[in-house]
Amino acid sequence: MALGILVGFIFHNFNMHGAVNDWISPFGEIFMRLLKAVAIPLVFISLIRGVANIGDLSSLSKIGVKTMGIYIATTVVAILLGLAVVLTFSPGDMVDSQSAAKLQASYASSAIEKGASSMESVNSASPLQALVDIVPENVMASMSDNGGMLQIIFIAMFIGVAMLIVGKEKSTPFANLLGSLDAIVMKIIDLIMQFAPIGVFALMADMVVDNAGDMSMLAALGMYVVTTVVGLMILITLFYPLLVKVFAGRSALEFVKKIFPVQLLAFTTSSSVATLPLNMEILERDFGVSQKTASFVLPVGCTINMDGTSLYQVVGAVFIAQVMGIDLSWGDMFTIIATTTISSIGTPGIPGGSIVILMMVLASVGIPAEGLALILGLDRPLDMLRTVANVTGDATVSLIVDKGVDKTNPDENITEII
Repeated sequence: MALGILVGFIFHNFNMHGAVNDWISPFGEIFMRLLKAVAIPLVFISLIRGVANIGDLSSLSKIGVKTMGIYIATTVVAILLGLAVVLTFSPGDMVDSQSAAKLQASYASSAIEKGASSMESVNSASPLQALVDIVPENVMASMSDNGGMLQIIFIAMFIGVAMLIVGKEKSTPFANLLGSLDAIVMKIIDLIMQFAPIGVFALMADMVVDNAGDMSMLAALGMYVVTTVVGLMILITLFYPLLVKVFAGRSALEFVKKIFPVQLLAFTTSSSVATLPLNMEILERDFGVSQKTASFVLPVGCTINMDGTSLYQVVGAVFIAQVMGIDLSWGDMFTIIATTTISSIGTPGIPGGSIVILMMVLASVGIPAEGLALILGLDRPLDMLRTVANVTGDATVSLIVDKGVDKTNPDENITEII
């Protein structure tokens, strides 16, 4: 990222914009296309597996519902917090009018199309049109359009529920196929992320050249980082300890001290999955959480509890819209909240996995996905901190759920409970 900024300024000062556009920028475009290509397979497969792994619809009871409910509730709170901080700080408004106008002109067709579509929808749609739009007319058409995020989520969850209904005996072959596909998609993302340094370098150099070395853009990016960090730190240092104190009856200070090793590992690995074994060990050993609670709540959290990631996605989406001069209506805000909440179920707990999901969130409200180039170079350090929020949330929910679990039979398997 730093090298891309430096190269961009050098080429700008020597008036060599064409060299960047011809020989450097294409690598950034390749990186963006790779991310777009893998977006739908990632969300589709992960969501089906996430729903199917719940277990059995007929036996899903108190602990399962409680766990899912708390995870979804904390995700919504994180999203609303992200919306609050980005609207308060308005980092995108720091870009000067000339640079903003240039960006707006670059994506004018997308903005005009979005505005026309919104007006047409308002004038002709019924009050329940948003609900109708979630259900696709053509599954294959929805699967070929990154903008149909909610339809893709609907299809995936519908398939997952159907798998639960038909039972394990009939759904196991398909589940095994999904497992193989999931492993392949994760490896594809890993390979794409190996290309990320080159892609980010090219995107940053191109951004600096396109904005004529404008410092206001860099200042806006700096404020964007501050905004995201403020939101994440509120989650980590205030929100979760408060939940532990109020709903789990534990000392907030004790929680902060004992969970620190887990947070440190999460910060260094940027992976909720890699942190899972240590999180489970510390909760059982230092907090006395039962094995049956930890073995269910934490793995589920790695799949559906992405509070830090959800906050980041909202801040990123609104920031890009602010920079591009795209006015988001309250309907758009609701769409972002709904899309981010539901798609958090399909966000993989691996480094960089949320980038693909953010692209889908942008598309859901008509924000050009190319705007992701503005913040892509800053993703890695922010990924480290939002992973800390994710795993801290997992531990918090485990403590809350465990408080109401009957521990008289410690050998009882969690699947028997749900």
